[in-house]
Amino acid sequence: MSITYNEAAKALSAAIEKAKRLNIPVSIAVVDGGGHLVAFARLDSVYGVIDFAVKKAKTAVMFGIDSDIMGTIITGADVHGYGMINSNGGLLTIAGGVTIIDKNENIIGAIASSGGTPEQDKEIAGAGAAAIIH
Repeated sequence: MSITYNEAAKALSAAIEKAKRLNIPVSIAVVDGGGHLVAFARLDSVYGVIDFAVKKAKTAVMFGIDSDIMGTIITGADVHGYGMINSNGGLLTIAGGVTIIDKNENIIGAIASSGGTPEQDKEIAGAGAAAIIH
């Protein structure tokens, strides 16, 4: 099963509210289980972080783990890290991409934020993911 548009919109809304409370201009992307964009918001962020948000979300859903955890794995891959980071159209393995898990513990998508610090991005995306856990 993959995330529905209504679930994606709910996650996006919760992440937007968190970003507004933190007063951080970010871009937020929600992708389905195949890594395809379902919902997106740009909250006055710089243009460059749009792609970052999408790639963080894709990285999380493609590997079934948050983007920063994938970064730790790639860091330990030594010489193979270059190939890993450039796979799948390019990964972004810094904090801010969070898997979205349903009530049956299945990954149905991912949400990512970019534009704040890695910790802020993870907090914003985490608020979105938490909003649709049933």
